[in-house]
Amino acid sequence: MVELDFGKFSGLIPAVVQDYTTNEVLMVAFMNKEAFEKTLELKKSHFFSRSRKKLWLKGETSGNVQLVKEIFVGCELDSVLLKVEQVGEAACHEGYKSCFFRKLDNGELKVVAKRIFDPKKVYGS
Repeated sequence: MVELDFGKFSGLIPAVVQDYTTNEVLMVAFMNKEAFEKTLELKKSHFFSRSRKKLWLKGETSGNVQLVKEIFVGCELDSVLLKVEQVGEAACHEGYKSCFFRKLDNGELKVVAKRIFDPKKVYGS
């Protein structure tokens, strides 16, 4: 079993999530040791929510789960890259395919992607 360094960042490591067929970056989240172990065990992305202070399965509410195909570990053993099959069209809780749906253009943020679902209908207010 690989031993990642969860000590550098208060028990969390950054996890970059990438579509395994297109290489599009879908999201960045954080994992604690439990989230990493659940991800390994179930082959579905699990993260630690810093705002809710709890473990969460990506897609547990929306149904937009991520099936983990490959895991890469950063050189200092303190970050991971998950290559996933995104089940459902959106990885972003705001209803977009990717969390990176805004582009900085001449000092202004512009939405450059199509919203796939209305988050209020999926998550409530």
